[in-house]
Amino acid sequence: MAAARSSEGAGQLRRAGRSFGRALHLPFTGTARGIRKATHAHGAGESGLGKLIELHAVNGAGDVMITVALASTVFFSVPTDEARGRVALYLAVTMAPFILLAPVIGPLLDRIPHGRRAAMAGAMLTRAVLALTMSGAVETGGLELYPAALGVLVASKAYGVVRSAVVPRLLPHGFSLVKANSRVTLAGLLATGIAAPIGVGLQKIGPQWPLYGACALFLLGAYWAFTMPHKVDSAKGERKAHMLTHGEQKPSLRTVGPAVLHGLQANAAFRALSGFLIFFLAFLLREHPLAGESAAVSLAIVGIAAGVGNALGTTVGAWLKDRGPERIIATVEFVVLAAAITAAVFFGAGMVAVLTASAGLCQALAKLSLDALIQRDVPEQVRTSAFARSETLLQMAWVAGGAIGIALPLNGTLGMSVAAGIVGLGVLTSVRGLLVAARRGSRPRPRVA
Repeated sequence: MAAARSSEGAGQLRRAGRSFGRALHLPFTGTARGIRKATHAHGAGESGLGKLIELHAVNGAGDVMITVALASTVFFSVPTDEARGRVALYLAVTMAPFILLAPVIGPLLDRIPHGRRAAMAGAMLTRAVLALTMSGAVETGGLELYPAALGVLVASKAYGVVRSAVVPRLLPHGFSLVKANSRVTLAGLLATGIAAPIGVGLQKIGPQWPLYGACALFLLGAYWAFTMPHKVDSAKGERKAHMLTHGEQKPSLRTVGPAVLHGLQANAAFRALSGFLIFFLAFLLREHPLAGESAAVSLAIVGIAAGVGNALGTTVGAWLKDRGPERIIATVEFVVLAAAITAAVFFGAGMVAVLTASAGLCQALAKLSLDALIQRDVPEQVRTSAFARSETLLQMAWVAGGAIGIALPLNGTLGMSVAAGIVGLGVLTSVRGLLVAARRGSRPRPRVA
């Protein structure tokens, strides 16, 4: 009888333990199921797009962890003048070689169309190893930090190029490319917003801890990359797109009508503006914070405004996808130009926030509209290659804008005037061509044999 009671008591204890375990586990499994349901909705799960959305979220979270670690060493830990020198050194050591390497990335990846899963996994593993390498130097900020940062930058761009080439292979039935890109981009933005405060919290433990977090995320991303559908590695019917050359045997972006090239010009101006604002405002607000706020809070306000604008633009972009991409790009150029001119004339905290939010929103809309133009006007055989080359050009524009932001004196009115000039240059070079193409009704003019 005693043995029976003991057995019954043990059984109750085990059941209670299982119930308690399920209660603890439920928030995590429930959240995971909710995320999976959202990323795999509308056929994205069956096509494989859902897995790419989740992979891109991991990529964004890992990148922002590294950004937090580098910012604490290169920017926040030293006086402003020394920080400018360190960031200038960062640009010289990492960005200058990257400008030379970036044009090589697309053509190199074109040579491995059957290994895109391996390429994405390799980009993740490379950053995992480099994050661990940087963890030993991040506290001192030694020169050995910069080559590793260059490697991270190159690997991140390689992933981005391959990801752009992969998206058309994973479109669910009835999905447009711009809608798919909108989902992928939004997932990256949301993951960045979640990971950034976590990275800051890890930074409080120690300067190397955000890099440990990045390493773990990239290792997970490498595993997920290999679980992508096999059709990711298919290159059936594809050919390479050349940026400027003409001819039947070498199709280029010029052979598909002016809208794509003018869209690239406009987007290059937006990327240059983004790079400029990031670096210029970082130093300006550190030295001259917004009224009544600390430097950290000022930077947070501007960063949140830009992030919200970007997320809103990405969300709205899918709704506007069939409403004249040329007109959308031309319109958002004028919106940002007006915001920049107003910020230069009435420089202040409110106008800075308005400009960064407008720039984030309009850059997202312009990029999604460029994606729509490439989808519409570039033949399918060269479309993935065209995405790779356009992404490389846009990254180079961002680098150029960032260099201007570093070199410029810390004067708010002057900075906003330069921002207006950057957008104005984009307007002068692209708007007329975009509007002419819109009136004529730009259509694909493939010259692919």
